[in-house]
Amino acid sequence: MRTTPPILLLLLIAGLTRGHGESPCVARNFGHSSFVCVCNSTYCDKVPQVEVPLRGEFAVYTSSLEGARFQRSQGEFLSGVLEEEVEGYLAEFELNYTSFQTILGWGTAITDAATINLLSLSTSTQEQLLRAYFSEDGIGLNIGRINMGGCDFSTRTYTYDDIPGDVALEHFALQEEDLKYKIPTIHRLQAMSPRTVKLFASPWSAPKWMKTNNDYVGFGRLKDEMYQPWADYFKKFLDQYAEQNVSFWGLTTQNEPHSGYVPGFFFNCMGWMAEEQRDWIVNNLGPTLAADYSDLKLMIMDDQRTQLPQWPRTVLGDPDAAQYVSGIAVQWYSDCLSPNLLTETHEEFPEYFILGTEACIGDRPLEEHVAPGSWRRFELYAEDIIEDMNHWVTGWTDWNFALDLEGGPNWAKNFVDSSILVDKDKDEFYKNTMYYALGHFSKFVPEGSRRIQLSNVNDNILSSTAFTTPDGTHVLVILNSEDVSVSLRVSVPDLGVLQSTLGPRSMQTILFV
Repeated sequence: MRTTPPILLLLLIAGLTRGHGESPCVARNFGHSSFVCVCNSTYCDKVPQVEVPLRGEFAVYTSSLEGARFQRSQGEFLSGVLEEEVEGYLAEFELNYTSFQTILGWGTAITDAATINLLSLSTSTQEQLLRAYFSEDGIGLNIGRINMGGCDFSTRTYTYDDIPGDVALEHFALQEEDLKYKIPTIHRLQAMSPRTVKLFASPWSAPKWMKTNNDYVGFGRLKDEMYQPWADYFKKFLDQYAEQNVSFWGLTTQNEPHSGYVPGFFFNCMGWMAEEQRDWIVNNLGPTLAADYSDLKLMIMDDQRTQLPQWPRTVLGDPDAAQYVSGIAVQWYSDCLSPNLLTETHEEFPEYFILGTEACIGDRPLEEHVAPGSWRRFELYAEDIIEDMNHWVTGWTDWNFALDLEGGPNWAKNFVDSSILVDKDKDEFYKNTMYYALGHFSKFVPEGSRRIQLSNVNDNILSSTAFTTPDGTHVLVILNSEDVSVSLRVSVPDLGVLQSTLGPRSMQTILFV
């Protein structure tokens, strides 16, 4: 006989569960604008299964500041032109099936810090956390980013060969962070995922002795004579992970290459100019990987919009470099700049995909590092994903999949927020609002979907984007960041008018065929 877990029973009695369905959210308020959903070893809210309605009908999944989390409802298309007045604000859209970029997917970062936090929980709670991201009853992520050696979200500074002068890399070796934490986690999430999880790796710094400043941090670049040993280091990394039965879909050439040219930069970094990266790819990295890893997706830049389109123009403008490159990696920390930089880059280099590789909140001066339950942080994630999708980005990768309540561990004290927060002392974790924002895309828009045209008719206040999935389901994602309800009307060819209402500060994912 099925019984109700004690934590859920108590909270049901107290009236603190949110949402609808068989496994509702157990809400906890940390004093911010909304709440987190609490999970432990025996209970975690489940994301509803995707149920596509019959033709002529549509399904709506809503999350809101008011309290909904993937709350499902259903409606029918209306025929003809609707003339009647509506109360409040009316937003009108027209959908057509003109298609744009193909979606690679949605992901998170499997860092040292994230896996340390995971393994601080009991085995059962660990399983709940991984399932929340990667299983059928989670949000269905299919991309994972791995830090290649130490990064700021490590507990120490290290690389895989810290023996000075070892240019032959005889002492290269994976570390405890790989063998005890990240690799076992990768095996577990791959085993529970019904889809292939695309893994890509990013380095933060070469060994100190390979760099001009002999340090993991600060102003410094790779020594000229270390270009080939550094390329060999990449291959050693791939080889040794392969020995652990972990294969990579992709690599980025360097995390935030401009950080290494910032004097006094305070966590792991290494400086590259685009011209330097181009030459290293042509003469070293490309040829080194070509023999055994020719299918690997090499991504350049892995930095901010500030570098677009100049960085890809410098690297991809050289056919000897371009032959080794598949994509352009871009992070979100300068997304205040015009998204037209993304479109300009795509139009100049349409054969190279653009992938969002890192995003988090709480990193800026005077910004609260961790804000459990902040609804504004839900909106910031959703707004950015929508903007990226509407400007040719093919996927979006969150930063650490789990951090502690301080926003770490982080050896450099560069604490930030996370979509899931862990309290190891209570053996529980909290699904933050950003988890649900990401899930409004990842759960409903699988790899292989195509973005389609959703036109704003009356210059309304909503943010929106649309897709067609590989099985022909059409998906609209619409965000209302305002404090007013909005009546929604979408004209859809051959079906009629889709009518819904978005409450204040809410988002809907809408499905139909």
